[in-house]
Amino acid sequence: MKMPQSISCIQDTFIAVGANLPRESGETAAMTCLWAVGELARIPGLSVVGVSAWYESAPVPPSGQPPYVNGVVRMAGDVDPAWLLGQLHAIEAAAGRRRTVANAARPLDLDIISMGALVRQAPDPIVPHPRATQRAFVLLPLRDVMPAWRDPVTGQGIDAFLPGVAGQAIRRMAEPEGASAPA
Repeated sequence: MKMPQSISCIQDTFIAVGANLPRESGETAAMTCLWAVGELARIPGLSVVGVSAWYESAPVPPSGQPPYVNGVVRMAGDVDPAWLLGQLHAIEAAAGRRRTVANAARPLDLDIISMGALVRQAPDPIVPHPRATQRAFVLLPLRDVMPAWRDPVTGQGIDAFLPGVAGQAIRRMAEPEGASAPA
């Protein structure tokens, strides 16, 4: 399958990785997130440039779900956003994700946070992610891999958004087993 190109330049693409359920095969949420980084590295037209630390966070919005493991992967390349979303959905499905209701617990969640300076309202996916700047579990790992990141819509940097997420429960995790393995 040929990957559609958007514009002819290499750009930073940021993918949020999260999980709060074990896979059917028994891997923990942390192991699934590490596996997902390897799968992201196999997407044609993109390469993994950096992986954030891993964080444990409470679900947003609050619910009775288990905590999430979250991180951000910085990638370089040039692909069409809709094509990339399809690739992310295929990786989620391979991890056992079944789309039921919004904000349901899941073995894997992959979201496009931003793709260079692209601002896109339609069709799906919306880029940058419309709630990225409202989530500590996105902003803190994003700061790990790109401290100078700016929201393409507002032009504001990460530090401008941190006071708005200060009440969200999140902690940096010890390095998960296997985290030093190459992506």
